[in-house]
Amino acid sequence: MGWLGPEEWQAVALSLQVSLWATLASLPLGILTAYLLARKDFPGKQILNGLVHLPLILPPVVTGYLLLLTMGTKGPVGSLLAEIGIVFAFRWTGAALAAGVMAFPLMVRAIRLSIEAVDPKLEEASATLGAPPPWVFLTVTLPMALPGIIAGAILAFAKAMGEFGATITFVSNIPGQTRTIPSAIYAFLQVPGGEGSAMKLVLVSVAVAMGALLLSEYAARRVAARVGGR
Repeated sequence: MGWLGPEEWQAVALSLQVSLWATLASLPLGILTAYLLARKDFPGKQILNGLVHLPLILPPVVTGYLLLLTMGTKGPVGSLLAEIGIVFAFRWTGAALAAGVMAFPLMVRAIRLSIEAVDPKLEEASATLGAPPPWVFLTVTLPMALPGIIAGAILAFAKAMGEFGATITFVSNIPGQTRTIPSAIYAFLQVPGGEGSAMKLVLVSVAVAMGALLLSEYAARRVAARVGGR
């Protein structure tokens, strides 16, 4: 506990909280979107695919500004949500939203590739036995795509941990409320003598990112082996 100061621990704890909620909240939508892109043909499919991957192409600051325009208290969606007590701008929930948006493309891509790797004949066999499409998805597609889902979720978590541009634009850099690890590193580098604290948080970031990648590989292999009956 003595290695990191109170401010640094606060940034680490908030980053973990933001990243966890960003991942959990976006996972159901990520699975649904990946399934639609992998298995369905419909008008506007390429538009949806483009929108999903847009955060990877746009500068993060632009994404954050668009979130502020849309989800801010004066935005068309944010103002409606504010009337029922839900506010994202300049709060940790907004940081989670921004991190989730930026991590969403990585999650969807990993899950989509995993679903595409599932043999459609297995799904068709279940359907011919009278199973409805939702049941086929839950009992056949989802279990076999589980390694990709786990990998996508962990990669999204790691991406959310490192998100900076969209987050600082949308929710600013408020200590104890929206100051995540990247924002704290930026803040420490702006003051004399802050390099030591910044380096500590850099090491934490590297450790978390490497741990997430290793965990992703390990979990995916274990699940794949279990699904394959090995």
